[in-house]
Amino acid sequence: MPAKRDEPHGLFTLGEPVTAWTVATALPVSYQVSFTPGVLSPANPALATAGAGPGRRLVVAEARVHELYGARIRGYFEARGLPYELCVLPAHEQVKTMDSVFRVAEAMDAFGLARRGEPVVAMGGGVLMDVVGLACSLYRRSTPFVRVPTTLIGLVDAGVGAKTGVNFGPHKNRLGTYHPAAVTLLDPAFLATLDPRHLSNGLAEILKIALIKDRRLFELLTTHGEALIAQRFQGPTPAGEVLVRAVHGMLQELQPNLWEHRLERSMDYGHSFSPTVEMRALPELLHGEAVCLDMALTTVLAQRRGLVETGQRDEVLALMRRLQLPVWHPLMEPATLGDALTDTVRHRDGRQRLPLPVGIGDGCFADDLTAGELADSAEELKELSCVTR
Repeated sequence: MPAKRDEPHGLFTLGEPVTAWTVATALPVSYQVSFTPGVLSPANPALATAGAGPGRRLVVAEARVHELYGARIRGYFEARGLPYELCVLPAHEQVKTMDSVFRVAEAMDAFGLARRGEPVVAMGGGVLMDVVGLACSLYRRSTPFVRVPTTLIGLVDAGVGAKTGVNFGPHKNRLGTYHPAAVTLLDPAFLATLDPRHLSNGLAEILKIALIKDRRLFELLTTHGEALIAQRFQGPTPAGEVLVRAVHGMLQELQPNLWEHRLERSMDYGHSFSPTVEMRALPELLHGEAVCLDMALTTVLAQRRGLVETGQRDEVLALMRRLQLPVWHPLMEPATLGDALTDTVRHRDGRQRLPLPVGIGDGCFADDLTAGELADSAEELKELSCVTR
């Protein structure tokens, strides 16, 4: 014992001096993700009450979202009697930087944001939500926020996890935090105004979940993928089942490892080579398109290892084509892919931890990929892309 209590005087008698301490604590984390149709209907209280009771709201909206929905956003808060301010922010990969984070922080400061009771509302795609989330994690060291994703990739990927991040130099999402939104409200009606390319972009992240863990989801995409794009997830196709399975699959993988203490992550599938390829190709490739290139490459790699049958490989590449996603790009060459793998090994603490598909709907991890195997797989993918074009 370092000290002995002197009971009569309530004092401590000095013993051996204490010069080191270990502080251990646990931070309980709980956040809500829910499908909320009609989120901008004034009769729907979900957005007004998300994360807090009645009070002021700072709404940060992506510029395109403001163009399409600005009047409805204003109408909602005015009808609900909530004081609000609207901050309009350009949001795409080339401005996904700390400068954008500082713009949000300036808006929060000018608004006079209360520390806990006035959550910021982020309305937009993945870039916008990442920027706002990072700003909120930094402002007074933790400010709550609410996400309303308006893109498909936002609904099924960027809007449901805990990570925030911005690009730094040539690196994608190199600066970031773990700061989940208090509430995420998913309204598929926003998808009605997306163009086909951005629907395909989001379908790449849905395909990721299908290939690595959900065979039923792959079958749904095979049968209905083209109709989902044509109908913008609004038609009689099983759009609801596709979205629910995608969100459920993502959260099922994230929940037990939210802070990524375990670096073998199935949701890293499609994200081993794509960050480098995406950043070097800017502004040519969207995020989901780069992810699809990564998945096409690793599908070929897995087939060469006997993990995926040749017919399954061809089925996967054909579905990517039908979903209007790329399966090859000139940057898929040994030098770029080698740089990408080197950076990924650093990111995964010195090991490859490379997710690979096993058949369709299952996966494993590899640590033994060689430069020669990678180059041969990329060359075979290039040849296959010419055949299936």
